[in-house]
Amino acid sequence: MRIGELSRRTGVPVPTIKYYLREGLLPAGELTSPNQASYGDGHERRLRLVRALLEVGGLSVAAIGEVLAAVDDKDGPVHELLGAAATRLVPEFGDGGSGGGRKAGSGAGSDGGGAPDAETVLARDRVARLIEARGWRIESGNKAAEALVAALASLARVGHGGFVDLLDDYAEAAERVGRTDLDYVARRVAREDLVEAVVVGTVLGDAVFAALRRMAQVDASARMFGEEAPTG
Repeated sequence: MRIGELSRRTGVPVPTIKYYLREGLLPAGELTSPNQASYGDGHERRLRLVRALLEVGGLSVAAIGEVLAAVDDKDGPVHELLGAAATRLVPEFGDGGSGGGRKAGSGAGSDGGGAPDAETVLARDRVARLIEARGWRIESGNKAAEALVAALASLARVGHGGFVDLLDDYAEAAERVGRTDLDYVARRVAREDLVEAVVVGTVLGDAVFAALRRMAQVDASARMFGEEAPTG
């Protein structure tokens, strides 16, 4: 199909498609003349994925480029590719401490001289103990673990350090959700479909789970604090 037809099928304006092509988010079409290119179903699928990552997942164009690089990687063990894709989907977490919103794992929560503050030290210890207790196969410096450290440290700074007492319950729920995610991924046969599935399942699955969590909170509030009609 021509780029105009690709635009009509996906609802993405032609100038935006050309921008994605320049940024490498879409592979180039097959040249049919010096000024014309043809696009196929693969381009349509990739374009829909880009829009989902952008609009629902909230990823930046640069982050989408990194995610798609993992999707397109044809080398290396599947487990490593899935891990690389998932790691790229972890948001940068500015913890609001004296680091002034720096990235998780890059000295956030320090005292200005590079040393982590007390909240960060305690949070890192708690996360390490959680990983050990649950037997999780998490490498040192894992980006998600560092984001969890930053979140727990921030909670402590704003007077909600007791939230850490819920960590085991959250971890239990996360294990169940994680297994469900990978059960979905395991249905895929093609290598590229495996990686794409973990990307879509993580980004869009986060949106689904967040919505379900809010719904459950409304229901729990009604049951615990009264039988008012849901307002959310």
